[in-house]
Amino acid sequence: MNRRSLLAGLALAPLGLPAFAQGAWPARPLRIVVPFAPGSFTDVSARLLATELTEQLGQQVVVENRGGAGGTLGATAVMRSPPDGYTLLLTDNSLAIAPGLYQNAAFDPLRDLQQVSRIADSPSLLMVRPGLGPRNLQDLVALARQRPGEITFGSGGQGSSAHLAMELLLNVAGIRALHVPFRGVAAAITEVIGGRVDMAIASLASGVAHVRAGTLLGLGVSGAQRSALLPEVPTFAEGGQPRYDMSYWWGVAVPDGTPAEVVDRLNREIVRACAQPRLRDAFAQQAALAVTSTPAEMTRHLAQEIATWRDVIARAGVRVE
Repeated sequence: MNRRSLLAGLALAPLGLPAFAQGAWPARPLRIVVPFAPGSFTDVSARLLATELTEQLGQQVVVENRGGAGGTLGATAVMRSPPDGYTLLLTDNSLAIAPGLYQNAAFDPLRDLQQVSRIADSPSLLMVRPGLGPRNLQDLVALARQRPGEITFGSGGQGSSAHLAMELLLNVAGIRALHVPFRGVAAAITEVIGGRVDMAIASLASGVAHVRAGTLLGLGVSGAQRSALLPEVPTFAEGGQPRYDMSYWWGVAVPDGTPAEVVDRLNREIVRACAQPRLRDAFAQQAALAVTSTPAEMTRHLAQEIATWRDVIARAGVRVE
């Protein structure tokens, strides 16, 4: 490099060229933002993924919980972060719910985020407190019809994935129940266990341990077949609700504008991490299946989910402050 080229390069340096242009990515630690409180599978999966990526990338990957507003606070923080590949969002169905829920939202996940990959899927699980009475889904529906609007259900907050998962069931079953929101689905499940709330729907990953322990009664699981983890729990179709088919998913995204080469590298590293037996086994112990995708596949999936939840929100008349 001659003196003139060297001086030109130095003159460009203060202009804030991204780190990937100045050297190999990653050159410093990364953070994964989880838009929920600690304790959920979203949080657990982020920490498992961070462990694998730390080893693969040779840089520390830390997890930061930024809960609130149905996952939108954390998602917005990531959208506003520099698009340099050092801030990742690990979220769930809530990302697809937000566009239909927040009519004047300051962001559009399809416009403001670049999808990187799915990482896991898990069926939904309907759980009730054992003292409620019904021992199967048919009896629960019958009870709800006898006591319209009296049976309570907990969720991770107004408009959360657990809230809308139940709204979808209420809609297809033609029943009504009273929504009791909490700050996180883990808190909602705790209240059902304590007998202060009657029921909840969450991912199988969030509820399997409680059903196995007998502190909650599982009445339905989504999917065409029963889960091998809870073979005694019938599918929703077996329980008389064949139109109910909602599963939970988790994925990683980065701010829009992140260079394609960084997105592709992140995708390869996430796919590699999710193929590791220790991560797959850890997910399986949490009743989740490691599932990856290309960025394009993840984007198409998100678009389909947004359309689905817009319809559920409109039918249920769900509103947030």
